Parts: sequence; structure tokens; C-alpha cells
Amino acid sequence: MKMMLWRGLGLWLMLSALAMPLMRAPDRPVESLVGRWAMPPSDFMEVDGQGVHWRDEGPRHDPHPIVFLHGVAASLHVWDAWAQDLSSRHRIIRLDLPGFGLTGPFSEAHLKGAEADYSAENLARFTLSVLNALKVEQATIVGHDLGGEVAWRLALLAPSKVQRLVLMGATGWPEPPEQQVLGLRLAQWPLVGALGEGLMPRALVAHSLAATYAQPERIQPGQVDRYLDLLLREGNRQALRQFLSQPPDHDTVRRLNAMSRPTLLIWGQLDRQVPVAVAEKFARLMPNARLLVLPHIGHQVPEEQPSLALESLRAFMRQDYSAQH
Repeated sequence: MKMMLWRGLGLWLMLSALAMPLMRAPDRPVESLVGRWAMPPSDFMEVDGQGVHWRDEGPRHDPHPIVFLHGVAASLHVWDAWAQDLSSRHRIIRLDLPGFGLTGPFSEAHLKGAEADYSAENLARFTLSVLNALKVEQATIVGHDLGGEVAWRLALLAPSKVQRLVLMGATGWPEPPEQQVLGLRLAQWPLVGALGEGLMPRALVAHSLAATYAQPERIQPGQVDRYLDLLLREGNRQALRQFLSQPPDHDTVRRLNAMSRPTLLIWGQLDRQVPVAVAEKFARLMPNARLLVLPHIGHQVPEEQPSLALESLRAFMRQDYSAQH
């Protein structure tokens, strides 16, 4: 296995050196992206010295809004269909996590030396700061992929803030390295990660997105452009490299056995990035969790066929948890 990885790395480096002039992609200033990706109801605010791209939709008087958190290399836009469906009855809050989307990398105020802390734990702390800034007392937290890990860490960090928890393809469970996507494994190598900061061919983005779908033909026109544009947002590739270099935390997840908040686990049956077996481990560990497995869906639950999951989420929201504190 290691020999195959070394050979793959060598081939990747050789091909990259030959193709580098064709694959170079300069950073794009955030100002050049706002017109396309920050249309109303998008807004920007500052929290703890960090600019944040966010959206606030639906009735503002809703005492228990739904907060949506996206995954790695994604943005708040993955929840467009969800916000459109739910905002007639619920307040919907979405944000681009630091390091991603139009929020971009952490500001100098958050740097530790030359780099920032993009761990899921720190992103959970930052999300808590956002909720406090918005004066949100309690919310349903919905997270996909990295956003799912941020969500469950937030529930451990500040349980009183979380009324319900919805996790989709959530990360954070210790996984054998063989289950990781090869591209992410290679990107964790310092040399490869440094080379990759200046490169972002559209074909690579399209291939990576397709790998998260069970049925890639469901990818909509413009999706690849959106992912590419926002990955090229100034500073995001460097932030992604720093995120991938964070040391893993395999211990905190065990604390979920004491997390009693009602939890809905929504998983794609054909998820190759975070397999259903991981969801089953979450379900066994969490005392008040229910697992819903969606047939013929991959890792990209928010976008591949959101209608399949939305009805279950609506039913989950209708349940009375008013006795929870």
C-alpha cells in the first residue's frame, strides 16, 4: 500500500511539473465574487474580528431557528434548496465557515504564528461566537461533512444552545487512512499541499464533486463553477492546506455518549467518503439518536436529492422538545 502511494505521489508530481503552466489558477479577490455568490439575502458581519458571509431567512420571531453548516471546500449555497423549502415556517441561518466560501481565511486576529487553527473544535467555538452575536438562545443545528463535526462539537461545547442535532455524513469518527479520499491524503503531504496552493484545474474540481455523488448526472449546471470560484477565493487554498494539516482528535467523539439532545442522522447509502458504518457507530454511541439511510444517495446529501431528506427533517422539527432545557 505504501509503495503504491509513493508511486502515485511520484507520478502526480511528474505530471504536475509538466502541466503546471496550464493548471495555474490565480487567487480571486473576494470583491470579484460577491456579485455572483452574495446576492440577497446574503450579508456580511464581523464576529471577533473576523468577517463572515451569512444569510438569515424566514420569520425573525422564530425563537428556535435552524442553523446550517456546510462541509469541506463547500459554502452556505449547498443549503439553497433547504432554505427555500423551510424558510416559510422557520428562521434559517447559514454561514460560510472560516477558511471557506466568501468568509475566507481567518483574519490576522486569529493567527497563531503564521497559521490559523482550522480544527473542527475551533470552528465550533467560532460558530458559538456567531450565535451569541446574533443573540440566538437555542437552535436546531444541521451539519454536513465537516459541518456535521462542527455541529456535534458545538453540542458538546454549549449544550444549552442546541435544541436538536441533525448530522449528515458527519466527520470526526476515527477512520482508517484507507477510507480517506486519495486526493485529501496526498494534500496532507507538505510538498504536495504547497504545490497545490497555486493549482486548481476545473477538471479536478469536477472529478472531486462527482466522487461525492452516487449519481453524478444529478450535478446541476453551475455547481462546478461555484465550487471552483469559491475555492479560488483569495486565501482559501492556503486555509484548506492548513485545515488538512490539523492533527486528528480521536478522543472527543467518545463524549457523545452523554449527549442527550434529540439527534437525527441522515446518511447516503452509497456514501464512500464517510460510510454508513460510521453512521451506525454514531447511532450506537448517542443515546437519543435515530438513523435514516437514504437509498441511491452518496456523500452529498444536501445537494444530490434534498427532497428525500427534507420530509424527515420537517417531521423531526414537528416533534415537541419543549421540555428540553
